[in-house]
Parts: sequence; structure tokens; C-alpha cells
Amino acid sequence: MAISSNYMGPLTRLLLQDKQGRWLLTVIAVLAVVVPFCNLLFPPESVLHVSTYTMTLLGKYLCYALLAIAVDLIWGYCGILSLGHGAFFALGGYAMGMYLMRQIGDRGVYGNAELPDFMVFLNWQELPWYWLGFDSFAFAMLMVLLVPGTLAFVFGALAFRSRVSGVYLSIITQALTYALMLAFFRNDMGFGGNNGLTDFKDILGFSLQDDHTRAALFIASALALMLGYLISRWLVTSKLGRVLVAIRDSETRTRFLGYRVEHYKLFVFVVSAMLAGLAGALYVPQVGIINPGEFAPIFSIEIIIWVAVGGRGSLYGAVIGALLVNYAKTWFTGAFAELWLFLLGGLFVLTTLYLPRGVIGLWQPLQQRWSSYRHRRQIPAEYNGQEERA
Repeated sequence: MAISSNYMGPLTRLLLQDKQGRWLLTVIAVLAVVVPFCNLLFPPESVLHVSTYTMTLLGKYLCYALLAIAVDLIWGYCGILSLGHGAFFALGGYAMGMYLMRQIGDRGVYGNAELPDFMVFLNWQELPWYWLGFDSFAFAMLMVLLVPGTLAFVFGALAFRSRVSGVYLSIITQALTYALMLAFFRNDMGFGGNNGLTDFKDILGFSLQDDHTRAALFIASALALMLGYLISRWLVTSKLGRVLVAIRDSETRTRFLGYRVEHYKLFVFVVSAMLAGLAGALYVPQVGIINPGEFAPIFSIEIIIWVAVGGRGSLYGAVIGALLVNYAKTWFTGAFAELWLFLLGGLFVLTTLYLPRGVIGLWQPLQQRWSSYRHRRQIPAEYNGQEERA
């Protein structure tokens, strides 16, 4: 018996309309249970054992997938091609890194409980004001969202009110992340300069070297990815989402209809930046380092390639693209380290020429053929049944 929509919750209605999303969330939920289970309960000599290295690598991929969703939200649905989203990812990572540095206390190389090692090495006498409060995990998590969100709000307000769009906006976002990279390379900024922040030891009192902590971070990454997907899906299926698509397809016509286009673009840009910051915060404790290299313009371009390969404008395609490209990167950088960038560029060119809808574009023709095949099989059966009754 069909369930009336009046008795469904918003989450149920959302999932019922998104078959591919249900599959994606199911796979992520299964991974969130199976991978830590196999890591913690099976001994290393067992064929069912998942190594801590593999679990950490998968956790990093999940963070990248959340970052890809953030980019797809603005590029696939609103037409904002940001080539600087790595900056928001890195800012979230630095906020988490500052918290982890404060947790080291007097266990650093110099044994100074007040100052991180790199500040002692540079003869800093006191902690900078912008490091205050990072002893608290709650404050750090607040900054993980607020710092990227605030930067996105200021940048977006200036850009969208000035009606900067298209390739000009892409160039400006590249300049933004490049400027931040140069700033964070400086030692006098108080963020560790070229070496960044590293040598983390604890998070919430639990050792980062412990397998249980690693498993908890993996589960947290999976939950964050599922939450980020649901939030983004809810946004794009709402009235706001329909306005975003209208802006993507014809910004001038949407403005002519009376919508304040810049407000819609600013809102979704800030939400996207906060999702990217959350991804960066989960990434740092798993890889153990954050440095200015995360601001590099090439990283932001790589994110665009993930989304393009997976298929923009679908959210689940962005996740698939991030996982595929990063797995390929891991394999190719081991087998053909010097050729990886050429292979990545070639992959992007081939996707642009032959797969305008990305990998998920390959699935839809197969799905249509399967539906057509099932339809052809059902018609004779129904026809024979009618003849027998006659």
C-alpha cells in the first residue's frame, strides 16, 4: 500500500525522489560500518583485515568527495565556476590544525606549553591573538565553518554585487587562493610558514596514532559526507534550487523576473564554502599535516576536474568523480609519477569532448535500454493474459 505523502517526513520524501542518492548513501553507510569493523576486529594476517593505511586513505577520499559536492552545488546548479575553492578547504584545515597544535602542549620538541614549536624556533614571545580560543574543540569547529563562510561572504558580496561572473569570476577566485598561498608561506603570519602545521598528537584527548581514533575519524568523514549530500540535495530540490538553476541557465532573465540574483548566489556560495571548510577540517587529522600547498591553484583546478569527470549538476556524480580521479591519482603517481599531470589533463580533455555529462552520462543510456527491454517483455505477457480471459 502506498504511503501518503502527508505521513512522510521531509527526509523520506527527499530520498524517495532520489534513487541514485539512496544508492550512494547506502554504500557510504555500509563503508562506515564495514571498514572500521574489518580494521579493528580482524588481525592483520586475516584476508578480511583492512589496514589502517587503507582506512586513512579512504577517509581522505571521503573528505575530497564532500569538497566535490560543495563545488558541484555552486557550479552544477548555479553556474558559478570557482577555481579557488581549495582556499576554503585549506582555511577549514588550518582551523582544525590550530586546535591540534594547541593539544600538543609541552610535548613538543622545545617543551613549551604556551607556544607551538615553530613559534619558539622563530623567537616569538607570546601567542598571537588569533590563536586564542583554539584550546577549545567547540570553538575550533565554529571557526572551521565561520572563517571560510566569512571570507566567502565578503568575497561573494563584492563580486556578485558588481555582477562579476563567468571567466572573470573564475580568474578572481584563482587570484584569491594564490594570494592566500603566498600569505601563508610567510613565517611572520604565524601559521608555520612553508612547513605548515604538523606533529599532531591528540584530538579530544585520544591519540591520533590509535586505530580506534582513526576509525572514529573515518566514520565522522562518512557521516559528514552523507550530511553534506542531504543538505545540498535539499537545497537544490527546494524553490531556492529552482531559482539557482534559472540563474545558471539565464541570469539576465531571472533578474528581469524580479529575483535578487546576487542574494541567491551569495547564499549558496557561503554554504558551499562552509562545506569545503568542514571537509578540510576532517582531512587534516587523518593526513597529519596542513601547509600552504593546499592553497595551490592547481588543487582548485583538480576539484573542477573531479566534478566534470563524475558529472556536474547531480551531486552524486561529483562524489563518484572525486573517488575515481583520486584513486587513479594514487595509482598513477605510484606507477607513472612524472606522467600524472599529463594524464589528468588528457582525462579532462576527453571528458569535455566525449562525456559532457561525465561518467554518469554513460549510465543513463544503459538505464533507458533496460527500461525499454522490460517494457517489451511486459507487453506480450499482458497481451497473452487478456487472450486467455477472452
